[in-house]
Amino acid sequence: MRALIIGGTRNLGPSLVSALLRAEHQVSIFHRGITQIDLPKQVERLYGDRSDERQLRSAVGNREFDLVVDTTLYNGADARPVLDIFSGRIGRYIFISTGQVYLVRTGLQRPFREPDYPGPVMPAPLESNQMDYKNWVYGVEKRAAEDVLIRGWEDRKFPFTTLRLPMVNSERDHYDRLYGYWLRLRDGGPILLPEGNDLPLRHVYGEDVIQSILRLAESKLGLGQAYNVSQDETVSLEECLAALAGLMHVSLRTVRLPRGKLGEANLLPGCSPFSDPWMSSVDNARGKAELGMKYTPLSIYLAKLVSYFESRPVRQIEGYSRRPLELQLASNALPE
Repeated sequence: MRALIIGGTRNLGPSLVSALLRAEHQVSIFHRGITQIDLPKQVERLYGDRSDERQLRSAVGNREFDLVVDTTLYNGADARPVLDIFSGRIGRYIFISTGQVYLVRTGLQRPFREPDYPGPVMPAPLESNQMDYKNWVYGVEKRAAEDVLIRGWEDRKFPFTTLRLPMVNSERDHYDRLYGYWLRLRDGGPILLPEGNDLPLRHVYGEDVIQSILRLAESKLGLGQAYNVSQDETVSLEECLAALAGLMHVSLRTVRLPRGKLGEANLLPGCSPFSDPWMSSVDNARGKAELGMKYTPLSIYLAKLVSYFESRPVRQIEGYSRRPLELQLASNALPE
């Protein structure tokens, strides 16, 4: 099988390349060349900006692929050239989408199911509310990309499958979300959390996303369909952090402060990315029933990630850079 990954240099990309090579597939990646990454010599590198149709078309040339995995499609404008460039030349196109396509819908209840997708979208928040507006745009633009692919399937049987992901916990998460919690538990100080009710967590392990791609790549199932990809467990934030602390053999300490105060101090989302109000929760029943997907239990993949973090030198990350201020605010909030 010949596979093309659009993107492929961050987060899930390197693991997907390795998995495809282990399955003895030929692999090409198309990327801008900005993110430096070591790849096996047999991986073909194609360079360009996927938002420039001419660059994508030129790089692909007259190649044909059994599989295309698009990790960097974010809007409808970039989706339309995909249909023209790849129609009749690929076996399957997998679009990595997001559970945020449900968050911009109106009237839905968690966990979101695939049939919840059609329907009215909420009005745009005020642009002055930067976080809400940015997340709304992200969800709406991802929907626009999905809508182009859906019409491509309906009009000309363009062989797409969409995978809608919640937050992905992985060894190479370039947002360093779980790693940030690990750093805070490691230093022994309290973790700052916003006051109020936390959203339930239903994330996914990165390697399970890779396995879902391979499962689709090696079958004819799911063409023209969308599948939610998610762990089985739904847990609270406190339960997740307690499990992480237990694996590290440390005590979990938390301090809750008003969300507005944390926002004014520029501490969100860094101090607690799993407190994001734009965090989706998706139901994985369709993929398990139709594709036979199976998911790594939360306790097992947390142990793998802790082991990974502990085996490597400690890194300084942006989300941890204001840790001294976090500790000061926590100290001021604690009773004497």
